[in-house]
Amino acid sequence: MTERRTRRQKRTNDPDGLRRRLLDVAADAFQAHGYHATSIHDIMRGAGATGGALHHHFPTKKALGLAVLRERVAKAVEETWIEPVQSARQTSEGILAVFGAIIAELDGRGAVSGCPLNNLALELSLADPEFRDAVHGIFEGWRAAIAERLRRDQAAGAAKNADPAAFATFVVASYSGAMAMAKAEQSARPLRACAQQLASVMPALLAPKKLPRVVL
Repeated sequence: MTERRTRRQKRTNDPDGLRRRLLDVAADAFQAHGYHATSIHDIMRGAGATGGALHHHFPTKKALGLAVLRERVAKAVEETWIEPVQSARQTSEGILAVFGAIIAELDGRGAVSGCPLNNLALELSLADPEFRDAVHGIFEGWRAAIAERLRRDQAAGAAKNADPAAFATFVVASYSGAMAMAKAEQSARPLRACAQQLASVMPALLAPKKLPRVVL
C-alpha cells in the first residue's frame, strides 16, 4: 500500500513528467495502431494516469493528437531530417546520410512501422482541418529547411541551376513515398532504391551553373 501511494504521489507531484509520459505513450500508440484505433483508456493505462490527470493536460483526444503532432512528430522530423541536413557539408551529403541512417535502423530492427508524419497525415488530414493544418505545417517546415540549406550551397557557388523549393518537395515526396512502400513491404528495399536513384540524379540537379563558352 505504501509503495502504491508513493508512486501516486510522484505522479501527482510531477505534472510536467506526466504530461511528457502521456505524449510518449500516445505517440507510440498512434504509430503502432493509429489514432482512431487508440482509445483514451489505452493511453491512461500505458501512462499509469487517471482520467482526471489526463484531461487536466489534454481535455480531449483531439487536443492530445494535436500535441503529439506538434511536440513529438515535429521533433522527430527535426532530429531525423532537418538537423543532419543543416549540419552537413552539402545538402546532397546530408540527404544521403539521412537515408543511410534510416535504412540501417530499419535493417537492424527487421520491421517497418512507417514515418509517424506520413501515418498521421494519411489518417487525419481529411478528418479535421486542425489536424490537416498541423500536418501541413510540419511538411512545410521540413521542405523549408531543405530549401534553405540548398540556398546556402548556392550562395557558396554550387547548385546554381536548382530550384530550392521544388528540389525540397522532390526530396520529401521521394522519402515519404518510399517509406510508405517500405511499410507495405516490411522491408527497407524501397528506401534503398530511392536513395540510390537520388545519389545518381542529385549531381546533375545540384551541379554548379556552367559559365557560357566564350568563342574567340
